[in-house]
Amino acid sequence: MTRFAIATLAPAALLALAVLTGGAWGAAALAWMTVLTFALDRLGREAAPTAMPGAEFPAGQALSLTLAGAHLALWPLAIHGIGGDSGLGTAERVVAFFAFGLFFGQISNSNAHELIHASPRGPRRLGALVYVSLLFGHHVSAHRLVHHVHVATEADPNSARPGESFWRFLPRAWAGSFRAGLAAENARHARNPRGMHPYALWIGGATLALALAWAIAGLPGLLALLGLAAYAQAQLLLSDYVQHYGLRRALRPDGSPEPVGPQHSWNAPHRQSSAMMLNAPRHSDHHAHPARPWPALELDAAMPRLPQSLPVMAVIALWPPAWRALMDHRARRVADRRHPGAASAKTG
Repeated sequence: MTRFAIATLAPAALLALAVLTGGAWGAAALAWMTVLTFALDRLGREAAPTAMPGAEFPAGQALSLTLAGAHLALWPLAIHGIGGDSGLGTAERVVAFFAFGLFFGQISNSNAHELIHASPRGPRRLGALVYVSLLFGHHVSAHRLVHHVHVATEADPNSARPGESFWRFLPRAWAGSFRAGLAAENARHARNPRGMHPYALWIGGATLALALAWAIAGLPGLLALLGLAAYAQAQLLLSDYVQHYGLRRALRPDGSPEPVGPQHSWNAPHRQSSAMMLNAPRHSDHHAHPARPWPALELDAAMPRLPQSLPVMAVIALWPPAWRALMDHRARRVADRRHPGAASAKTG
């Protein structure tokens, strides 16, 4: 747990120093989440052993709650530092934008994802609040009610199709997940109309976040939040794109998809990036056991593996020809291994 705490909380401290004192702290935070993480992944490729399945993880939950609190504390600092009268120079503001955006996209997103799967209502609400602060509240509905139900099928907007570039996937996934999540919540609300519709919370919360950004730093603060939210959302969608690219569930004779299995998600064993993202690269086991605490997520040799760490693959995905050259034959191989002679991962 110490390794996870250092990997996630150190950049939070550096970001706070970047706004409060200026100087090179923002660059240090950015280097921590990029250069250092890449180097440590190369030095220690394999992640630490899995924690004992079924055990209680109070330390893991405590870290998740601490990270959510850190996000909520850093959020106004980011808007003030980037858009407000913070005393930071232009270069420092630019570095702060990318550093805060990376923290919100890599660490806050990963942690909020874990929280919205928690059993207690309090952590779930806290995770939803993190997403709302990034103007992405609808992801709470779409992820739990659509993605986990329909992953690796055409019914899931967040499962990238074989041969689909990230730049085509991005608008389709954002708009599709908004609509699919709304439809799922409408159906739930029709069955049980008590309480406020979740989308009223997501849209109302985003409006309140924008108003707070304006109150902190006026129009520049509003623009800072819009930019940070777009950057963080793009990173989350990049993770979805990378972790499910080209993998499809076979259809059974009645037309329904086969059950979700380990072959429907890409995984990465890299030590430092896994620590920074709270084991999010152990993605197959998460889909098999969505409520399993993140320290207990398992990784075995039978699960499809990415050729590089998840952050590196996300960067490669921004260049579609390089991405397809690296991943299309791997996706076909996974499909052929499960269904010889009937691969579903068509490219082109």
